[in-house]
Amino acid sequence: MRENKNIYYQARKKAMTHNEVLSNRERAAELLGVSQSTLSDYELGITKIVPVDKVALMADLYNCPELRTGYCKYECPIGRHIPLATSISGIEGVSLKLIRLLDFNEIKKIEKSLVCIAEDGVISEDEKPTLKNIIDSFDEMSVVISELKLIGEKILKGKR
Repeated sequence: MRENKNIYYQARKKAMTHNEVLSNRERAAELLGVSQSTLSDYELGITKIVPVDKVALMADLYNCPELRTGYCKYECPIGRHIPLATSISGIEGVSLKLIRLLDFNEIKKIEKSLVCIAEDGVISEDEKPTLKNIIDSFDEMSVVISELKLIGEKILKGKR
């Protein structure tokens, strides 16, 4: 039998380890306010676009905030262009990436480049590649920061 790789099924399966009620699709569907067949359709990929309110409920119920960012990144036409983390790795990897990206010398280099670009109030053709590199660096930082926020949200759920 093939393993179901669907993100909604995988999220519920992982949540089962902390909430045995979720091991029963019928009970999980009831908690989500959908029929068992509807949840089955979500988990088998039959429903191509799961309603956003149900994704939000699943993210909360399963303590899987990456379902929300994944939905924004892959299903929402606007969110596709926003740098967001859609999965979570370990805190150690994320922390090291963030420390590398926030390196003092790298930040100073970005700062200096940005000042050179902005000081005359005009972005010339020869400055555009530098500006693109700065924006790409910020996008990379945004993804790592959003991943750290997902980890924090998952760990701190209910402890605010």
